[in-house]
Amino acid sequence: MKPLHYLTLVLLILALIIALVPQNTTRPYKLTADQLLAEIRTGTQFISPDEVADKIIQKDPSIQLIDVRNPREFDMFSLPGAINIPLQDILSENNFDVLNQGTKMNILYSNGSTEANEAWLLTRQLGYQNNYVLHGGLNYWMETILNPSQPGNIAANDEIARYDFRKAASMALGGGAVSAIVPASDQGAAKPKPGVVPVKKKKKASGGC
Repeated sequence: MKPLHYLTLVLLILALIIALVPQNTTRPYKLTADQLLAEIRTGTQFISPDEVADKIIQKDPSIQLIDVRNPREFDMFSLPGAINIPLQDILSENNFDVLNQGTKMNILYSNGSTEANEAWLLTRQLGYQNNYVLHGGLNYWMETILNPSQPGNIAANDEIARYDFRKAASMALGGGAVSAIVPASDQGAAKPKPGVVPVKKKKKASGGC
């Protein structure tokens, strides 16, 4: 066989192999381990229960509450207006437009902070910038917002003011109706989400890496 014919045959076989191999849909990580560690140390991903409660009461349209627990726990109790994206489905292509968009400030929460923080780690390492974590999760939410403890007689003014806000927030959000601390488990499968208007995906630029 002539060298030119041999080279043509090899190229044809190679092209056939490439055509039969499924496209790699894995999204490359955009943050290095050092960059991610620096952000974790600052704790800027956390948002306080007081701030979240205020946004809910004010019906702030800029926030989107995302419950990363399983559907069973989500159905038992969830924050007002929250949608359910279980942790195991965070990287699903179906959730891309919700988690990677610039319209909403996503607030991830679970029973504690651990699994919501894991969801944040995944989205942040992919370069998403609009996701945050409810500090302390639902356990701390119930302790501070739904069932706040009254400060002592010698409490500072700011502590009294914080209690007054939390007491008012508790009344507005149905405090007392849910008094038990939720269990620590945070696993489960997906549940259909109500409509969130996503930002269209940006087309990938040709060339480059």
